[in-house]
Order: sequence, then structure tokens, then C-alpha cells
Amino acid sequence: MITDSNVGPRYGQKVGDGLGWDRADLLMIPAGESNKTRDTWARLTDQMLAKGYGRDSTVIALGGGVVGDLAGFVAATFMRGIPVVQVPTSLMAMVDASIGGKTGVDTYAGKNLVGAFHFPSAVLVDPQVLVTLPFRELRAGFAEIVKHGVIADDAYFLEVAGSIRKLLDKGGPTSDSMLAVIVRSIEIKADIVSRDEREEGLRKTLNFGHTIGHAVELVSGYSMLHGEAVAIGMALEGRLAERIGVAEAGTADAITKALRAAGLPTDLPQPFERDAVVEAMRSDKKGKSGKTRFALPVKIGAMAGADEGWTVQVSDQQLREVLA
Repeated sequence: MITDSNVGPRYGQKVGDGLGWDRADLLMIPAGESNKTRDTWARLTDQMLAKGYGRDSTVIALGGGVVGDLAGFVAATFMRGIPVVQVPTSLMAMVDASIGGKTGVDTYAGKNLVGAFHFPSAVLVDPQVLVTLPFRELRAGFAEIVKHGVIADDAYFLEVAGSIRKLLDKGGPTSDSMLAVIVRSIEIKADIVSRDEREEGLRKTLNFGHTIGHAVELVSGYSMLHGEAVAIGMALEGRLAERIGVAEAGTADAITKALRAAGLPTDLPQPFERDAVVEAMRSDKKGKSGKTRFALPVKIGAMAGADEGWTVQVSDQQLREVLA
């Protein structure tokens, strides 16, 4: 069982008791994106080797997106691949990071640039654990929920946009309404992934907001949460889609209003090195032949580029104008 210093003290003992300590060990890493590295991967795999784990072992990823990505990569590479069970404890991980089989670690050049596709044997979601999730992280999870509405379901988007404040209020995170939101987000992502497991086409639409978002995360030194950076990315990429004539008028405004309802940022913080953001995008996985391509909406609920691999090429000049 791999977890972190935030989740382990809360839930590690309980999960371990259920598994039986004669069958399981708990390996803990420091919490935070800055620990999702090749060094941490190496320490975990060395610990597993020292404890005598083998091909008949299973990794249980107990935590948020950082733990899920890292533990999944450990499972993908240990003994050339062993099963992993994802047990997400953050809203972000429940609706996004634990679904789809993407695993990996960050490098100095950017997020998730070293990794593998390794699908979990199971994903176990218990929304009741959200009662202990810090409010800032709960709020950040709505970035991916809003994204799912933008890319695939306009009715869901409107439902979420109208209920965000209530869902963030007391009792909201563990309510039946939140459960319904989580279930629909999982359905949207699972449906897209099932049709394009290795991101060769349709799955690229899930990258909406992430091309700019990942660059913002990197330039911020990971002081921003993933959801906060993706919210900025979606707002700016929505404006970009309108500016280059891809999206219907009003699309960006609708996205921005929904994100602001969740208390998420929609502009680059001041001061912020815009040139550094552009440079960070050059090493992004979503680039091709040295040119930046974006997953952009044509309207709420529909994405552009179906005949071009679900991405749209954007010039540096167009990008700089939006960043400015």
C-alpha cells in the first residue's frame, strides 16, 4: 500500500487492518507534487525489493492524484508490471486521475514526461472520505468536473455550474448530489478512455486546459494545485478558441463563470513570466513536430478538430496575445 504523509495517518491503519497486516506493508512518501519524481519511484521500488515483493504482489494506491500517478508507475514497472488498485481520496483523483490508466512522474522539464499506460485492476471510490479533504483541494477538484462538462455534456455542465456553491457548502461534499456529480464525471472519462485507451485521437479532448495548465504548474514551482492551474488553462484556452474563430461566442465566458463559482483562478497570477509559460509548453507531450496543438471547444459540450486528431494548431503569436 503506497500512500502519503497526509492520507496515511488518517486512513492507512484502517485499510491495512482490512487487508491484514500479515499480507500488507504501508510505504509512505511526503505529500505534494514536488515528490512525484524518479527519485521517489526509485526509493519505493527499492523498498519493495528489500521486502521481498514479486510478480504475485499488488500495489494499492491510497491517496490523491500524486499518489495515484506515482504508485501506478511503480506498479507498471516493478517486475515489468504488477496489478494496481486505485483508492482515490481527493475529488480530483476520484473524477480524473484514478481513471484511465495514465501513470508517471514529473521531471525538471515538465509534468508526467516519464510514465506508462497501466490500467488499474479496480478503482474504489468512497466519497465519504471527502469530509477530511482540505477545502482548497476540494475546490480544485471541480476544475476537472467542469472540464468534463465542457468537452462532452452541456446539460451536465449547466447542472454543475448551478450547484457548485451548494456542493462546496457544509454537507455538500458527502451528499447524494456530489455522488451523482462524481459518477457522471467518471462515466464521461471512462467512455472516452474506452474508445481511445492510448490517446491516439478522441482521448486528446481530455487535455483541454492542460496544455497551458501544466506549463503554469511548472513555472509556479508546483506552488499551485493541479486543479488551480488547469482552471487557468481552461479559461485561457477558452479565450484562445474564440480568438482564433474555433469556438462560439460566449463559450469562454461560460467556462470562466463556472470556474469562478468554485472559487478557482481564471487568469495568470501577477507577476507571472509569460515567456516562461510559452517555453514550458515546448516540452509538453501534446506538442508535435515542435508546434503546439491544443484541445479546444467549439461550444459547451463539443470539441473541435474531429478531422485533425481532436487538436488544433496554434501559433506562438496567437498564444501570447491570450496570455497577455
